[in-house]
Amino acid sequence: MNLTHLDNNNRPKMVDVSNKMETQRIAIASGEISMSKEAFDAIVSNTTKKGPVLQTAVIAAIMGVKKTSDLIPMCHPLLLSGINCDIEEKPLLPGFKLIVTAKLNGQTGVEMEALTGVSIGLLTIYDMVKAIDKSMIISNVQLEKKSGGKSGDFERNI
Repeated sequence: MNLTHLDNNNRPKMVDVSNKMETQRIAIASGEISMSKEAFDAIVSNTTKKGPVLQTAVIAAIMGVKKTSDLIPMCHPLLLSGINCDIEEKPLLPGFKLIVTAKLNGQTGVEMEALTGVSIGLLTIYDMVKAIDKSMIISNVQLEKKSGGKSGDFERNI
């Protein structure tokens, strides 16, 4: 099997997508962060010293999606058509679930962008409340769903 990111001389390369057909592509990724009840309560009540944690995490997630090609070596710079970020409070964890949706009409998928957005958003939450709880755990960063492209659709089984 030929690896798509290596040339004939075994040197890294970015895949040439110029012959691929443009299709609508959507990827949804999610991840969680668990924390102490004290940290959770501070975020929900907006009493952290660094400001509005969840709003900042949403902005960070969007920025992460947009900057993926600067962070992941073989990712193409993409002309994204839409990015959405949702955060669910999980009081029983306690913690939060972050869900990122990335969309475009293009020749390559947006899975890495959605996954990067989730990761950056969760890391931002960690950064903003680490003074309260350094033992927070980021987990379950995963692709939930994708559509479009040659490999077809994917949906994680619940």
